[in-house]
Amino acid sequence: MAAFETLQSMLDAAMTQAGEESSMLLGQSLSVAASDLLNTDRKSYLGGEDGAIYVVGVESREAYPGRFYLLFALSDAIVMSSILLGIPAPRIQEKRRLSIQEPDDVDAFGEIANQIIGSFNSVFQPKLPDKVHLKLLSPQKYIPEVDSLTDDLPFPDGSYLMYRAPLEIAGHEMNRLDIMIPHPLANLFDPQPEPSADAVAAEAPVAAAPQAEAAPAAAAYQQPRSILVLGDEAGRREIVAGLAPTGCNMIDGPLGADLPRLFSQGDVRVAVIALKSSADRDLAICGRVAQMVDKRGGLLLCAPQWTRTAVLKALKAGARDIIMQPFDPQELNSKVGKILNPF
Repeated sequence: MAAFETLQSMLDAAMTQAGEESSMLLGQSLSVAASDLLNTDRKSYLGGEDGAIYVVGVESREAYPGRFYLLFALSDAIVMSSILLGIPAPRIQEKRRLSIQEPDDVDAFGEIANQIIGSFNSVFQPKLPDKVHLKLLSPQKYIPEVDSLTDDLPFPDGSYLMYRAPLEIAGHEMNRLDIMIPHPLANLFDPQPEPSADAVAAEAPVAAAPQAEAAPAAAAYQQPRSILVLGDEAGRREIVAGLAPTGCNMIDGPLGADLPRLFSQGDVRVAVIALKSSADRDLAICGRVAQMVDKRGGLLLCAPQWTRTAVLKALKAGARDIIMQPFDPQELNSKVGKILNPF
């Protein structure tokens, strides 16, 4: 996947400002944790999703036409609107648990969404070379197994660049905001460089080598077996250090990295992914990685906490095994070893 570093920087700045300004509106601190950026599509995102979501569409105008979507957990939208309405904490928890969204909640969350889009406008405009204007569209609720998928509900089918930012409000259990940006619009905001002619030429001899030398297929496996590690920098560093005793070639990158490029760097037998949580939307990347791992290998998922349901969904997404963080290096090596040497 293309880096989109400029776009991520813009979104980070916009979310930081949105958190600060929303905190003043709510009279309570709303903070945004470290973000992730990765590729997904509607089918992968909604696959196995059993939580209601609240979708806020945003229309981008002027030199950057298109639409992107802010996806909140419905429970988070209820918590924020209830705080703005001055509802007592015990009642907020009841509304959150029962997914009670009343007309006043819709209006209150509309004020919060307007505040967020205002923050985005104030950050995007000075950072982009041409004029842009972001307009809020009517939010809509989507409850799995209750609401039917349509061309536009909960958001249009297709592939997206997904920006994920965990939300935190003291005293309340919160989830995260997922911002879904169609790739054409992402490329308008942050044009990605085309490969240079020199780079293409440099790769040509590599592509021709198998034909010229007619090397046997077994030669591909003469290089050391590789382990791919995905996650944030701290998580990757811990895993790479823990797997040093395997003697395998280690390849690592962020969750939003260009997967084909990483896989091209070695004979990847095991992929280890460090997730911030085992929520369904965090598992969206697993299916794609599992399909790319050598068929003799497998995928290991790491997360701070696992529920029985999350484990079943991880296995369904293609994981061979799971492990909790922080982990015991001996357990990590044991689980990876069983995937590397199944017999």
